Amino acid sequence: MRQESALLNVIDVEATCWDGQPPPGSVNEIIEIGLTVVDVQAGRRVSRHRVLVRPVRSKVSDFCTELTGLTQAEVQRGVSFAEACRILVEEYGAGERPWASWGEYDRRQFARQSRADGVAYPFGYPTERTHTNAKAVFTAAYGLRKKPGMAQALQIAGLPLEGRHHRGEDDAWNIAALVLDLLGRGAWPVTSTVL
Repeated sequence: MRQESALLNVIDVEATCWDGQPPPGSVNEIIEIGLTVVDVQAGRRVSRHRVLVRPVRSKVSDFCTELTGLTQAEVQRGVSFAEACRILVEEYGAGERPWASWGEYDRRQFARQSRADGVAYPFGYPTERTHTNAKAVFTAAYGLRKKPGMAQALQIAGLPLEGRHHRGEDDAWNIAALVLDLLGRGAWPVTSTVL
């Protein structure tokens, strides 16, 4: 039976990064998954979560720590990427629930890292199946020429930036506020899922 899903996962990832090119042999790896669950029908954010992920092919640079506040010591205590994906599927219904992120980066990073690590993509295939690019929806709803960053979108919508920008948990919470703004304007697309 197909019906509209009442819950939406809003996800924002932080990944290892550098000021310039990565060191030889290093690649961008997810180090934090921020997740806010939105009850679309009730029009509210119902919970917020954070999963720290231990990188295996890179280290957290000083630049990355300055940007995100995350340190190598902190992410070393995180779970493996495979375990993080299991948590998304088993605890947050990632395989069935629709999800959203600000832009395509998060979806593409999950797809890249899933392939690289030999881990099943947690959101199902094709990778776009249940994903909504909230940045594209916002840009169209507000009639903008350029796609704004999340912080700029909050200003445009007259919403506060809560927490620290470039912290996955806080960014997912703020993106969820933008999703609710779009829902209130009737601009959020209806996504169906098999329940």
